[in-house]
Amino acid sequence: MQKDKATPMKAVTPTSVNHVVLTVRDIEESHRFWTEIIGLKLVGALKPQQPGGPERPKMRFYSADHDGKMSHHDVALLENPNYPAPAANWDLMANPSAVNHLALALPDREAWLKQLEFMQSRGVKFHRRVDHGMTHSVYISDPNGHGIELLYELPREMWENDIEGAQNYAVRLPTEGAEALVDRTDSPSFGRATAPAAE
Repeated sequence: MQKDKATPMKAVTPTSVNHVVLTVRDIEESHRFWTEIIGLKLVGALKPQQPGGPERPKMRFYSADHDGKMSHHDVALLENPNYPAPAANWDLMANPSAVNHLALALPDREAWLKQLEFMQSRGVKFHRRVDHGMTHSVYISDPNGHGIELLYELPREMWENDIEGAQNYAVRLPTEGAEALVDRTDSPSFGRATAPAAE
């Protein structure tokens, strides 16, 4: 350690969450879910063994679409056949997994609605449909019980002046049938400065 430098007095705030690694029981089953249902792209896999090195676990790496480019990975799957089976009914408030849920953003409202319709046509159970103050969201789960929130963000000016107020706003919506595919457009704004009254 250099003696002429002062020790930082506070943590450096990260710029983003770089990736999440999920433990899964069956990597083939999970691969199908994350590519065919969620739409992530496989970008790599861990080689079984490096010359002279120990055997490595089965692990695959997946990327979202970053304006037409791939990342090294946003989500990784790590196979452990002994990982516990998920609860029969996933519940946000009683999820036994160490990761309650991870949120994946769709580019816009239209893409999000298409994804909801696609998932419903594939028999994916919607556990929750919620309009939050900063996102409109659907909650599902993968074959291992990991919760997944698929969302689109509302315009920043609707929530940035009162993030806490937007986080505390939640309207529960239907999770089945045609009603689960309806998206309201009358979302409130939080903390927006009001125009001065006319004199």
